[in-house]
Amino acid sequence: MDDDGFTVWFTGLTGSGKSTLASMLRDQLVGLGKQCEVLDSGRIRQRLNRSLGFTREEIEAGLLRIAYECKMLNRNGVVVVVGAISPYRDTRDRIREDVGRFIEVHCRCPLEVLVKRDKGKLLERAQRGEVQHVAGINAPYEEPLKPEVLLNTDTESTDSCVQRILSTLRILGYLPEATSSAYTAGEEEMIKQRLKDLGYI
Repeated sequence: MDDDGFTVWFTGLTGSGKSTLASMLRDQLVGLGKQCEVLDSGRIRQRLNRSLGFTREEIEAGLLRIAYECKMLNRNGVVVVVGAISPYRDTRDRIREDVGRFIEVHCRCPLEVLVKRDKGKLLERAQRGEVQHVAGINAPYEEPLKPEVLLNTDTESTDSCVQRILSTLRILGYLPEATSSAYTAGEEEMIKQRLKDLGYI
């Protein structure tokens, strides 16, 4: 392990927990002495990428801008946590290649649960055709095939999700080994075996 930064990229549908978990992870990383920035694609779109529409090319362009910022921050020792639907698999793969020190976290949640969570009723409106370009309803969303961390956010607690991400970061060498763990030795071994099966260690 070295002192270089790295990027944790949360992908998943609207309401799947990306922003909540990104914020919680940032707090944990800061507590471990890391410089850390959270980049939320929705906020960046509103402030910096407002000129971009919702074609595949425009979505990719916006995400690649975020990836470039990640790379620059990582180069300066900053850990970046990104929350972005990032619906296209090949775009995420390109970002992984561009950034280098990259960990993909898939927040997976059934659509019916997301609709119940959605206080703004965006998903219901999209289902009725009132709103367009909503990933997973009237726009594509391609689930990751080999995310380092797969979270079932409808059944796992937020604390458990964050601890699993931290354990994965330690196993991959991005963080030092903890003196104590929220997981048992058996659970840690299961995480290691998944990463081995995926070819990450």
